[in-house]
Amino acid sequence: MVKLNKIYTRTGDDGTTALVTGPRRLKHDLRVDAYGTVDETNSCIGIARLYTADMAILDGMLMRIQNDLFDLGADLATPDTGKPPEYEPLRIVQSQVDRIEADIDALNAELEPLTSFVLPGGSPAAANLHLARTISRRAERLMVALMTSDGEIVDAPALRYINRLSDFLFVAARHANDQGKSDILWVPGANR
Repeated sequence: MVKLNKIYTRTGDDGTTALVTGPRRLKHDLRVDAYGTVDETNSCIGIARLYTADMAILDGMLMRIQNDLFDLGADLATPDTGKPPEYEPLRIVQSQVDRIEADIDALNAELEPLTSFVLPGGSPAAANLHLARTISRRAERLMVALMTSDGEIVDAPALRYINRLSDFLFVAARHANDQGKSDILWVPGANR
């Protein structure tokens, strides 16, 4: 159970932060950067949700994803050391990946096929969902860099989840643009 009754501790004043398991890492550490970027993605989705309140199905999906992103942050902040843990760490599981795939399929079924790439924009909800998509792609790149670093482990379901998330956010942005009818399409070479 999470209990926060004091917000500042002063323990990070030396440029370090504690992982869930206790060890301290520099605040620019790749693992901290990865879960910080997941948090940034979550914040951007929160802004998008200011514009999706009248889109009940989409807003519900986004709310579940925001919760999942806290799970993903906890997963990344609790590195697998290869030793038996003192307690069961919170991990992203395959059922979360399966659910986001089902959400992608449900939203995409309502969209016309694309004839060009989509420029980020359209409605405020779509613009913010596109921004969240690009931030989630950065989180994914950081997680892959972490995974390929010596001594670091990123669980496969966590990596699959962040990969699907950017796909979901793309489809969600199109859905928020009047099921794609208000998408702004890229016109190659239009300004030559």
